[in-house]
Amino acid sequence: MRKFPTPVTFPLLSVSMSTISDSVFAMQKYEKLEKIGEGTYGTVFKAKNRESHEIVALKRVRLDDDDEGVPSSALREICLLKELKHKNIVRLYDVLHSDKKLTLVFEHCDQDLKKYFDSLNGDIDLDVVKSFMYQLLRGLAFCHSHNVLHRDLKPQNLLINKNGELKLADFGLARAFGIPVKCYSAEVVTLWYRPPDVLFGAKLYTTSIDMWSAGCIFAELANAGRPLFPGSDVDDQLRRIFKLLGTPTEETWSGMSQLPDYKPFPLYQPNMSLSQVVPKLGNRGRDLLQRLLVCNPMGRMSADDAMAHAYFSDLNPAIKNERC
Repeated sequence: MRKFPTPVTFPLLSVSMSTISDSVFAMQKYEKLEKIGEGTYGTVFKAKNRESHEIVALKRVRLDDDDEGVPSSALREICLLKELKHKNIVRLYDVLHSDKKLTLVFEHCDQDLKKYFDSLNGDIDLDVVKSFMYQLLRGLAFCHSHNVLHRDLKPQNLLINKNGELKLADFGLARAFGIPVKCYSAEVVTLWYRPPDVLFGAKLYTTSIDMWSAGCIFAELANAGRPLFPGSDVDDQLRRIFKLLGTPTEETWSGMSQLPDYKPFPLYQPNMSLSQVVPKLGNRGRDLLQRLLVCNPMGRMSADDAMAHAYFSDLNPAIKNERC
C-alpha cells in the first residue's frame, strides 16, 4: 500500500507581515543590473547586494488593487519558500514591501534548464542527465516530505548555477497539502508536463502530479531538450500520451471514466518502444522513465523510490552524498 505524508496545515494565507521588510530604504541595499525576464507574477531582475556584493535575483511582484495590496499568490510563495530550505530549492533571502511594490530577493542562478537546452547543439552528456535528474528528484523528495506539491514543474522552473547545481524555483502555484487535496484548480501544470489525470479534470491529486512532470523532463533531458509530449491543446496532449503509452482502461486505471472532464479515446496500442523514444538512455534509464510515466496516478513511482533506482547506482558519489 502506497504511503502518503501525514496531513499538515501551513498558515498559507495568514503569513505574518512582520516577516516582510516594510521599508523603501531596504530596497536601496540592492543595485539592479539587468532585466532577466518575466516571471509568473512580475518582472525579474539580476541585482547586486551593495553590502556583500552578492549577486541576487529580484522578483518584482505585480500587486492587486485590493486593500491588503499583497496578493495571496505571493504570500503562498513566501510561506512555502520560508519552509523549504534545501540545496536543490532556490533560496529566498529577503522580502521587501512598500506601498505599491512587493519584491522577493532570491539567490541568483546563471540560467534555467530551458536556456541550457537552447545552448546545446542537439547533444548532452549522459552524466549531466543523471546528475540533473537526481537533483530534481532530491528537491522533490524534500518538498513531498514536507507535504508540499510543486505542481508547475517545467524546464523554465528549474534553475542551474555555474557549479552544475539544479534548483526547483517558482512555487507560485505550489500549495501545502493534506492528502487528499480538495477542490483546487486543475489548471496548475504547463500543458506539456501535465499528467492525464489533471488533463481529465481531476481535483484530488497527490505528489504523483510532480512525478509525471519529472518523467517528462527526464525524457527531455535525455533528448537534449526535445519535449516528449508537445501537445497543442488538451485533446492533442492526451492523444500523444496514449499513442506512446497505450490508452488506459477502467481495468488499468479504476475511476478514470468518472473524472470530471473524461472523454473516451480510441484504444491506441503503444506504437513505439522507449528505446526509440529515448535512444541514448540505457535499459535502467528507460525502466525508471517507464515507472514515472504511468497514466494511473496511483502507479507512479515516488521521488524517494526513484532516487533509489538502479539507474543512479553509478552516480558520482559527490553528488549522491551532498549535504543538503
